[in-house]
Amino acid sequence: MAGLDKNTPLPTGIVVHTQSRVLEVSFANGRNFRLPFELLRVYSPSAEVKGHGPGQEVLQVGKRDVTVTALDQVGNYAVQPVFSDGHSSGIYSWDYLYHLGDRQDALWADYLKALADAGASRDATVSGAPALQATEIHRKGCH
Repeated sequence: MAGLDKNTPLPTGIVVHTQSRVLEVSFANGRNFRLPFELLRVYSPSAEVKGHGPGQEVLQVGKRDVTVTALDQVGNYAVQPVFSDGHSSGIYSWDYLYHLGDRQDALWADYLKALADAGASRDATVSGAPALQATEIHRKGCH
């Protein structure tokens, strides 16, 4: 079991770069991805972010400066980061990390569009008040 998908290559290295806020993941097929902490956080595989079914995704806002404060291995198939905003329930299987890396540009564009459509920001509010309350992402065909 490589991740959850038997066709996903196994990771050969995982490095947390705290200064540049990226998780670098190298895979046995030679692919190497630098995943920004913000991307990992806003695409967390947790129910808190993904919901419990299609159309229940929750747009994460104000996550530009989020950091990873810990990274725990889960069995032989995943890692579980702890983020500086307290989020820690996402379990990132090897295949999910590979998916995030492989589709990073498209996922990032989708995220920026969802923020713009919601009138939300990647930045936390300056006043110390919470950023915009979680807003559902409304994708095409989902209401």
